Amino acid sequence: MSNKKSAPMKYLVMITLAIVILLVAIVVLTNKSQDKDEILENHPSTANQPLIGEENASVSVVEFGDFKCPACKAWGESVYPQLKEDFIDTGKANFSYINTEFHGKESTLGALAAESILKNDPDSYWDFHKELFKEQPGDNHDAQWITVEKLVEVAQKTTDVHIDQFSQDIEQQTFMEEVNTDSSLVEDFNIQKTPTIIINGTMLEDPYDYERIKSLIEEGQE
Repeated sequence: MSNKKSAPMKYLVMITLAIVILLVAIVVLTNKSQDKDEILENHPSTANQPLIGEENASVSVVEFGDFKCPACKAWGESVYPQLKEDFIDTGKANFSYINTEFHGKESTLGALAAESILKNDPDSYWDFHKELFKEQPGDNHDAQWITVEKLVEVAQKTTDVHIDQFSQDIEQQTFMEEVNTDSSLVEDFNIQKTPTIIINGTMLEDPYDYERIKSLIEEGQE
């Protein structure tokens, strides 16, 4: 009889132990991810960069991204909307985007086009930004898809820029100085992958870890 009565208790102890082990594992894995975050000496300058949110917000979130980068598109679709709702729209953080050119000529074309929109129709920049990522192919990422024609098509759908001037800006590399400024930031901050997310001087190991993003932003409110 005593053995039968003790059996449920044994199962309860085993289940409790398993839960404790799971919680410990989660904490350990979380701490390992945080340990790999890099604390930088300073935060990237967002002067003259596209910025959404309160300019004087206490927290600055910076993405180093590339319009040719599938991971950047995924981040923009899976992480950014929640970030915008929770922190950008509420005035707790602002967000800036810095171009990288890790995919060669197409990356440069996309960056030149984005800089043209930023200078000539800044209110439409984020619509253009979002739509250009949306045009990224879902399967063959190596296909050549960022062309002047595609950029014009996106600009016509999302902005009020003068299209002839826009095309000229791209073809004549009118805003190459601004693109080069971004390239200098990429070099200065030793950016190795896209997307790279930096929050108030902390470079995240895992840009998709929203709980970590949330934690860093909340720390910046203190």
